[in-house]
Amino acid sequence: MAGSAAVLEDSSLLSRLDRTLLPLEKFCALLSGLAIFSLMFLAVYSVTGRKFFASPMMGYVDYIEAAMPIIAIMGVSYVQRDGTHIRMDMLVSVLKGRVLWLFELISVLLILLLIVALTWGAWEHFDRSFDCARPLCSRDSSIDVGIPIWPSKLVVPFAFAILSARLILQAVGYGRALVLGLENPVAVPLTLTVAEQAEIEAKSLMGED
Repeated sequence: MAGSAAVLEDSSLLSRLDRTLLPLEKFCALLSGLAIFSLMFLAVYSVTGRKFFASPMMGYVDYIEAAMPIIAIMGVSYVQRDGTHIRMDMLVSVLKGRVLWLFELISVLLILLLIVALTWGAWEHFDRSFDCARPLCSRDSSIDVGIPIWPSKLVVPFAFAILSARLILQAVGYGRALVLGLENPVAVPLTLTVAEQAEIEAKSLMGED
């Protein structure tokens, strides 16, 4: 997006559900950040071992591959919630009122349809690799050090399920705004102008002082 966004809250059921889901989204985003942070230490450890001891970290590539789903997917629902996910808003930025809410509703429903299909496929992919009758409950493992792959595969349907819940809430929010003709609906990201964003940042800085 070109700008920032805000999500309004009130005492309605929709807003309460939005606030209930938010801590889980923040936790998933935190896990994603920690995974990125941990890979930096692994890289330093591996490079140091190779450079000074001629012994790089065993299974370095395996650990990176295992962490990639956490890095790439776990934080998607959080950024979808506040509208900071990548999107093309050249058209959306000029729409107003019910036309805007209709466009957003259609977009969210199409994304939801795709994510539900991906969640189903990702779960099937996980299910094929998980078997508690086998050692470490795994039917497959990484090539180098034999890390079970099913935990990484489980991350994908879990993250997509959270994203699906977020998209359902946003679809209800946009649908409600469309039907009632609301100007500032709750539980959906509202795009801020540059002036509004600057005003919020200025108030934040003044509050910290």
